[in-house]
Amino acid sequence: MSKMNLKENVKLVSPVSEKLSYSGRIDFNDPAVPVFIFPGSSVTMSFTGPSLRVLVENNHGYHDNYIGYIIDGVQKKALLSNEGTIQEITLAESLQLGKDHEVILFKRQDGCHEFSFHGFIASMSSIINPPAKKLKRCIEFYGSSAVAGELAEASKDTDIHSAKDIAEYSNAWYSYAMMTARNLKTDISIIAQGGIALLDNAGCFNWPNCIGMESIYDKLHFNPDLGRITSWDFKEYTPQVVVIDIGNYDAVPEDYMRKERDGDKARNWRIHYKDFVLNIRRKYPKAFIVLTNSIAHHHSSWDRAIGRVCQDINDEKIVHFLYSNIVIKTTSSISLAEAEQMAFELSMFLRGLGTEVWKSANVTEV
Repeated sequence: MSKMNLKENVKLVSPVSEKLSYSGRIDFNDPAVPVFIFPGSSVTMSFTGPSLRVLVENNHGYHDNYIGYIIDGVQKKALLSNEGTIQEITLAESLQLGKDHEVILFKRQDGCHEFSFHGFIASMSSIINPPAKKLKRCIEFYGSSAVAGELAEASKDTDIHSAKDIAEYSNAWYSYAMMTARNLKTDISIIAQGGIALLDNAGCFNWPNCIGMESIYDKLHFNPDLGRITSWDFKEYTPQVVVIDIGNYDAVPEDYMRKERDGDKARNWRIHYKDFVLNIRRKYPKAFIVLTNSIAHHHSSWDRAIGRVCQDINDEKIVHFLYSNIVIKTTSSISLAEAEQMAFELSMFLRGLGTEVWKSANVTEV
């Protein structure tokens, strides 16, 4: 759909508009049609007028796919079509006139799909402005389901096994990563995928030819089922703080760290984990790096392995962080309350480091 196809009483807010603010690892190879890939990636603007729609095109992989959006603090989702055509979705109608409204359009889910953003459609009289606040502090997360917000909206009464499609319960907005960013008022980039391990041939992502975080952390497009794999330019985003939450799904299909913590497989994992952390350090020489593991079900031997690697690296700006209830969590998904608690603990820890940690990447505070 082009601007020429629009009705006379509406106008297109193009993806290249300087009034839009983007967040996350997004494909801008074609600036007029940015592609949202990773969970939590977003575009934000302020607008006046009674209504707002969005133009998106879904690249479906698996599960039902949804976009998430927030207008004036109210969060909703919309089901995406799998037909491979541009879809027009109504986000709001009958809004209060003469008032500034803010919209945040974000990717709820992980690499089960990608979507292309073709712009917002506002009323002709609408005034478009950038978001009220521009965040200067930046944090980046690497992780699996808990970081991606997989099943974040599933309650204790939700029967996951009998649900027609569990995708409706996944929501990056309620991941502990995004909660932490909101607590700290930071911009965020999330590099996460449900079921991913550190190493290839482990975990659940892209089963049975499983792909690990080692293979996707430096990628932009990373799911081979959705198209060509492309590399990421780390110069595009420089966080002051990096959180690495890996070490849960490497126990699938074999929990070798629990069986023999000094066996060949365990030693190999620690070697690769150390290399991964040091690769992140080389990408971000001045960042403060937090090594952790979510409270999703895993044996404590994996936490001890992370601690051993952290001690071996011996970098004062690389620390090992444990959540208070990490040893009592017995299920594989993180509830909303548990995500809130994890975000609270991590936020308090980072706040306790003072403001200097947010100056490590030479980003000017405002």
